[in-house]
Amino acid sequence: MIATQQKNGLAEWDGAGLPEAPTAPDSLKEAGLTLSFLNDLVLRMLYVNGSMLGLDLARFLCLPFKVIEESLKFLKDEKCIEVAGGDLIGRVSYRFNLTELGRKRAQESMKLCTYVGPAPVPLDDYIEQTYRQAVTGIGCSPEPLRAVFSHLVIKEDMFNAIGPAIVSGRSVFIYGPPGNGKTSIARSIGDFMNNAGGEIYVPYCFLAENSIITLFDQAVHQRVDGDAHERLEDNEATIRRLLNTGTIDARWVRIRRPVIITGGELNLGMLDLRFNSDANFYQAPLHIKANGGVFLIDDFGRQLCSPKELLNRWILPLEDRHDFLSLASGKKFEVPFEQLIIFSTNLDPRDLVDDAFLRRIRHKVGIDAPPRDIYERIFNNMVKRLGMNPCPEAIDFLYERYYDQGRNPRASDARDLLEIVQSICRFRRQPVHLTRELIVESAQSFINEF
Repeated sequence: MIATQQKNGLAEWDGAGLPEAPTAPDSLKEAGLTLSFLNDLVLRMLYVNGSMLGLDLARFLCLPFKVIEESLKFLKDEKCIEVAGGDLIGRVSYRFNLTELGRKRAQESMKLCTYVGPAPVPLDDYIEQTYRQAVTGIGCSPEPLRAVFSHLVIKEDMFNAIGPAIVSGRSVFIYGPPGNGKTSIARSIGDFMNNAGGEIYVPYCFLAENSIITLFDQAVHQRVDGDAHERLEDNEATIRRLLNTGTIDARWVRIRRPVIITGGELNLGMLDLRFNSDANFYQAPLHIKANGGVFLIDDFGRQLCSPKELLNRWILPLEDRHDFLSLASGKKFEVPFEQLIIFSTNLDPRDLVDDAFLRRIRHKVGIDAPPRDIYERIFNNMVKRLGMNPCPEAIDFLYERYYDQGRNPRASDARDLLEIVQSICRFRRQPVHLTRELIVESAQSFINEF
């Protein structure tokens, strides 16, 4: 149950700490569920798990016991379940079994949908909570941002361009020649959002047009340590939580802001609902799982679909901050498109996108080949990280032989060349020691001169 309303499409949260949590429902109506829907979910739960305590049913369905109690009473009156035992605590401690009639109805329900798990939240509640914890509400100032970029050497003007892009919560286009840190910068933005952007709530699943769409994904969503639903509780603590009012709705999971990275494997099908025809429920697409966080498309322009197809799919969501998803029945419903989306490419943007699309991307950050002073800092930082000795002659050789002769330096060259030096020393069973001769040998192996 969510009471606060979105204002002008912007989050009400100021970015400091945790947005207001959804509160546990007091009734089926507040839970956004019908009695028939919950009945089917309870029957499938008992069919899959066998005999269960009322306490465990409430815990597995992530609903207060008083919400499922109406369903249990109805199913008992309909002779679909029976009480096998209990104690003085009350119905919450009763053990429920399916009757033969209940097993038959459970099997019929399984044919329609096999989903067994936490009860879904209503689509409207998901939409509202997503806007309340939108990326546009994140606070960002230079000091905490510098902390996540401390391992990189970047120019001040570039750093000053990245900060406002994060604060805006809009879209970012990072472009430039390969090997100069585009992916590293994009990942550092993700680290900032993940570690300093606060925490958010996402539902295990939501209900749209009477269809279940699973959303929480352990592969991409990181639970916050100490989340009450992540650790097992003793029965006494669980009973108190399931019987009290005003607690957090257990159908929602508290997570760090998600950072989802995709590259050349991305195709248009990954941006649609994934329907399991055998199970008859859906899984949310990647960009919806990224709501409240970062969606990074690395190597943009090298996907399985053309850039034009991808951009046509997203041109309205980027503008309007919402998307439409289609069910197998053909029905469409609206969902938030509320994330910081980053396009990273080493191709010429003019060959990928037109002006209409570029207008919808608020921030463009060009990353060029580093000047010599920046390259030297990158090189020396890598020397220190690998435990080598400083060797200015090695840098002088690279400029004399390659960079002053037409080959643009790359920020990644320092790492690649020095790791080859390290491998040479290890192969020869000699201490890792940087010399001009070793960098010459490393460059002959690494830099192509076809």
